[in-house]
Amino acid sequence: LRSRAEWLLAVRSIQPEEKERIGQFVFARDAKAAMAGRLVIRKLVAEKLNIPWNNIRLQRTAKGKPVLAKDSLNPYPNFNFNVSHQGDYAVLAAEPELQVGIDVMKTSFPGRGSIPEFFHIMKRKFTNKEWETIRSFKDEWTQLDMFYRNWALKESFIKAIGVGLGFELQRLEFDISPL
Repeated sequence: LRSRAEWLLAVRSIQPEEKERIGQFVFARDAKAAMAGRLVIRKLVAEKLNIPWNNIRLQRTAKGKPVLAKDSLNPYPNFNFNVSHQGDYAVLAAEPELQVGIDVMKTSFPGRGSIPEFFHIMKRKFTNKEWETIRSFKDEWTQLDMFYRNWALKESFIKAIGVGLGFELQRLEFDISPL
């Protein structure tokens, strides 16, 4: 979506409620990423489920998870999808029968402050065992990478079950190894 003409075409290609939601973003890059996510979802539904573009109706659950409307021409009543984007990265996962969630995180230094300060702020998001794994590496960059891997797993899970950001992340524990 590099030009105004491309943006206007994209806006005409989505539902009014999607347009309104995207219009609430403060930063243009976030609105563009959200628009790209909506277009990718619609393309997937059109191509894989053979639903004509104009008949695709997306809606949201009470917790905000996007879903294909039940009145759509969907041959898979439990069709599930999820999209995530950050910076230049965007990912989409879909599954005809099972719940699916996905998250993408770029390993980058936190805005202001040091990595230990960032970890202190985020302390309540992980279990003691997860923090032990994250901090088991001498190199702060590797610690940060493990932090984001754990974060993406938790985010993917809560997106899959559709509970929203109010879910207490310490209720989940992932046991992962470094790559």
